[in-house]
Amino acid sequence: MNQVLVLINPKSGIGGPYRYISAIEEVWDTPENDVSFQFSQSPADGVEKVRRAIDRGTGTVLVVGGDGMVNSIGGVLVGTEARLGVIPAGSGNGFARHFGIPLHPRESAAALLGGTTRKIDAGRVNGRLFFVTCSLAWDGALVETFEKYPFRGLVPYVLAGAQQLFEYKAQPFHAEIDGERLHFKHPLIFTVANLSQFGSDVLVAPDAKADSGDLELVAIEKKDIPLVLAHIPRFIEKTFHQHPLVVNRHFKRMTVQRETDSPVQIDGERLDAGREIEVEVLPAALNVIVPS
Repeated sequence: MNQVLVLINPKSGIGGPYRYISAIEEVWDTPENDVSFQFSQSPADGVEKVRRAIDRGTGTVLVVGGDGMVNSIGGVLVGTEARLGVIPAGSGNGFARHFGIPLHPRESAAALLGGTTRKIDAGRVNGRLFFVTCSLAWDGALVETFEKYPFRGLVPYVLAGAQQLFEYKAQPFHAEIDGERLHFKHPLIFTVANLSQFGSDVLVAPDAKADSGDLELVAIEKKDIPLVLAHIPRFIEKTFHQHPLVVNRHFKRMTVQRETDSPVQIDGERLDAGREIEVEVLPAALNVIVPS
């Protein structure tokens, strides 16, 4: 019998946690599955509960939450045979949207029950794992402003981005990407993507593959942002990352030197970081359930 732990962030989602419990129980409570439910009171609490579940032989962990919860729980499951399934209940849900997991609780539960298991890559930045994106410039600093808003969603994310456009001081980046040295004068966008989007269908690397064995850098200099944004058809066609003013590199290992300390964004969460950043890919690191 498959031991299934459903770990719920009680602060996530619309309509309260019991809406998700009811939907998951209705779909997953079958003779083949032994389903248990627990609440994650904090990232550390959720990590500890999953670790104990894995020690007891749990083979499937369903998380009800957003990309931040996927990050913390996915980190526990890396290197194990256990599978991660995501019932999206966050503000952006970049992980779920990339894999086409429905946003409605019962539909996502059904899609995962009938889904397949895939091994996907993970990224690691200064020793910290990420599964969706990691951003090092303005696109990373805006998370600090975003976290101050009392509500979540696309609107506060846009507002935080607009505020940081005025406050963020772009600085030179010196990067070594798989042995190639690149200099960026004042990058405004400097995102490493494992999956295709930040969340809320805001794409950053439209052709990113979860199991490609590499990561994708998308970088744009501050002075070039207006020229890139002027090509609206490229955004509609999802080819903006191929614009000649956009640096687009697939890589396995990258080192970045910055002049001053600045926070970075990993899977929608802030991480304090120094002037030197090391990013690398961990191929086939995590078992995930995706819709068939």
